[in-house]
Amino acid sequence: MNDITHLISDLPDPEAAERFLRQISEKHPSHAIKFRKENGLLADVLALVSFSPLLAATFLQHPEYLWWLGRKRHDAGVRSKDEMLESLAQFMMTNSRVDPHVLFSRFRRRELIRIFLRDIRRLATIAEITEEISNLADAILEHALKLARNEMDGRFGLPQETDEKGRQRTARFCIVALGKLGSRELNYSSDIDLVFLYSAEGETSGAGSKGKITNREYFIKLAEFATKLIGEQSGEGGAYRVDLRLRPHGTLGALAASVSDTVRYYEQEARPWERQVMIRSRGCSGDTELFREFFSRIERLVFSTDGSAESALTNVRLSKEKIDLENVNKRGFDVKLGRGGIREIEFLAQALQLAYGGKDPWLRSSHTLICLTRLADRGLINEKELTDLAPAYEFLRRTEHVLQMENGLQTHLVPNEPDRRKLIARRTMFATGGDFDRELERHKGHVSTIFRRVFGEAADHTLQLPTEPTAAAKSKKYLLASIAKSGVSTPSKGAGADVLDRLADLSPHFSSMIAANPRLTLSMPDPEAPIAETDYLKKMCDAANCSAELGMRMSAMRREWSSQLLEIVVRDAYGTIEVNEAKRLQTELAEATLAAALEVVCDELVSRYGSLGELSLAILALGKLGGRGLDYNSDLDLILVYDDSKALPESVSQLEYYSRASEILVNTVSSMTRDGSLYRIDLRLRPYGSKGSSAMAAGAFLEYIAETAAVWEMLAFVKLRAVGGDMPLGRKLETETRSIIHDRASQLPSDELKAETRRIRDALEKQRSRGKRGSDIDLKYGEGGMLDVYFAMRYLQLARNVPDDDSDRSTSFMLDKLHATGAIDDEIHADLVNGYKFLSSLDHQIRLTIGRTTRVPVSNLSAISTIAGRMNVDSAARLVEELNVHRLSIRNAYERILE
Repeated sequence: MNDITHLISDLPDPEAAERFLRQISEKHPSHAIKFRKENGLLADVLALVSFSPLLAATFLQHPEYLWWLGRKRHDAGVRSKDEMLESLAQFMMTNSRVDPHVLFSRFRRRELIRIFLRDIRRLATIAEITEEISNLADAILEHALKLARNEMDGRFGLPQETDEKGRQRTARFCIVALGKLGSRELNYSSDIDLVFLYSAEGETSGAGSKGKITNREYFIKLAEFATKLIGEQSGEGGAYRVDLRLRPHGTLGALAASVSDTVRYYEQEARPWERQVMIRSRGCSGDTELFREFFSRIERLVFSTDGSAESALTNVRLSKEKIDLENVNKRGFDVKLGRGGIREIEFLAQALQLAYGGKDPWLRSSHTLICLTRLADRGLINEKELTDLAPAYEFLRRTEHVLQMENGLQTHLVPNEPDRRKLIARRTMFATGGDFDRELERHKGHVSTIFRRVFGEAADHTLQLPTEPTAAAKSKKYLLASIAKSGVSTPSKGAGADVLDRLADLSPHFSSMIAANPRLTLSMPDPEAPIAETDYLKKMCDAANCSAELGMRMSAMRREWSSQLLEIVVRDAYGTIEVNEAKRLQTELAEATLAAALEVVCDELVSRYGSLGELSLAILALGKLGGRGLDYNSDLDLILVYDDSKALPESVSQLEYYSRASEILVNTVSSMTRDGSLYRIDLRLRPYGSKGSSAMAAGAFLEYIAETAAVWEMLAFVKLRAVGGDMPLGRKLETETRSIIHDRASQLPSDELKAETRRIRDALEKQRSRGKRGSDIDLKYGEGGMLDVYFAMRYLQLARNVPDDDSDRSTSFMLDKLHATGAIDDEIHADLVNGYKFLSSLDHQIRLTIGRTTRVPVSNLSAISTIAGRMNVDSAARLVEELNVHRLSIRNAYERILE
């Protein structure tokens, strides 16, 4: 039996951990024996039960959840709605005899175990935690709606409506989320505020067992049944408490209403607070396009251009004062509704949105933290206020989570009773340390001060936004105003001023980056100065080692990275570097960033486990980073592999150690802080995808490549490249992977490899084009797009055994190499090389000018004209014409290769 004293001594509630160990030994002795041997899992479970008697009871009731958590505890990243739906479907298959409403409750409780572990270990930001809780609710609602729809269709047939040509078609239905679910900021124990919309009146087909009814009757019954499935109480509670009081006419209104009736209500009857509620609304289940159509008709009412800033702020202030009156007798501090609490931050953000969002659509974000950042960008709150509000919001939400997960109750009250308050304090500060009461008072004070500043100036708020928000980001006047508000000295002449002019005209995307981070102007490069090689590795590592505190290290890295990226952008904007050079520099900056992040990882691991020697973790890259062609806003497609031949002390397993290392790495690089984020790390291409470990043993990785990897994975791994960490291990894996892939491909029948390549390419094209307008041009996924080039080239590499060259990983180089080996003739070579060069250059200019998108901005005349000029094409029309010629040539070459 392991000595567990060291595992529980530092927990917030050691007695709860000891009690759980006794109870599980008594009730489930076989589980307990096995469980005590899994040190990493044991530590995590004991931490969870010291926070939450609710979760302790859950483990005792369902001990199999221990082993589920053992498999899932290393999962990194936010699970999407689709991933949650997949897990829910599997859960229901293995529990098919349990009633759906009980299954939903159990599934939610099980998933919250994993999410709360990430929360208390600080392995995810507050935005990621609340997004994942929201995705979980979305998935349960989607599945409940599916079951309800099957039931109603069986009774009454399909609901029908008449289109503009008099033809019958199936009516559509959408569940609209409001409040915290609407903004993807759901709590562990929040009510979910819902509204049910259907597309139009009509009647059902009558093909069911009960005959015809009106669409109104059908959708009301559908809403009732879906609500019952997710809200019906069982011995284990309902999945969610559903609040329907925010629908039109409140409790007197119909449970479901048509779009036209709902629009009429918001036009003629809705009160100001009801329109305010719609700031945080979205379609979460069913036909979400129906919600977008509905909201486009009422958006002008929510964000009106008619009312004054004074009236908007006054309306919100009155709503807040009413809440204060209702909560003056609470025994303790209410983190949600109290003065300086969460609601003041939310109302502050919403009030300024209502006041200025009518003229500036960019402010219309439902997410509180994103909204605060944009308000600061526009100068509606200053940089210090943003710096105060964002940490306050995170601290208050983390505290709220601790309160709610204790017993699964919807509570927001930090008690005054000393012992209870000390326990809450220990839990809240478990991961970070510090004095809870002092931090609470500090954050409350900041929020309350800013709230009074904003609402106290409601009568004489003089800040004006530009009247043409679409031109604001391009306006030097707006850019300089943002810099001036920050207190940073504004360059009035010389290179600095010229750079601001150029970026304001050329790139709203990077112009906004400077407006949001005015201190970048202090390191503005001189575009005319001679170009010198920058030691990105030294600069990023110096930033990473500026402090021992993780938050300060992450902030310093982001500031240094932004400064270095801006230098690349400026030289790119002035044409002093070519496109390929801009990509080379970005690739080197990304590799330096990963190296710096690994230094943070090593220090954090030492802090947790003690010194265990060198970290033998290889970082392997695919995609643009793998091909040394990283571009603006690209994700980093990574695979993390560790050397399993190097043993670790028995106190920690290799899987736990390296999984934790990968989590810290992803968090260090990808987390959004007030200084922004660096890159989004995408681990989805790792072996076994989202079901695989975030880090994998080298032997298992090579075994997977040799025996399990599908053709689509082989096509992706063609570009595998070691980019950081244990480089000898990485280069060995790179070489052996390449050898295995080409050997496996040589054993496949040519027709099979060709057919599978086409199938994958066709599926991606179909998937990405779904719901897109016919006039849209997709540079990457559409016909004749960059994927045509990639798939044709990689197919030929495998079919003709032409591996990548270490000296040059670029697409153009490989096409030349394939041509030299006779794999493609002169015509195909010319079409692919010239077409890819054009598409790649266009993609780069789009990223520079408007940000990351695969769609060509043909309807944005200003942007497309700017892009045409930078590509030396005399007009936007001519640019589109040349693009179409190249796309036709590429598709023709692709078809000839894979016919």
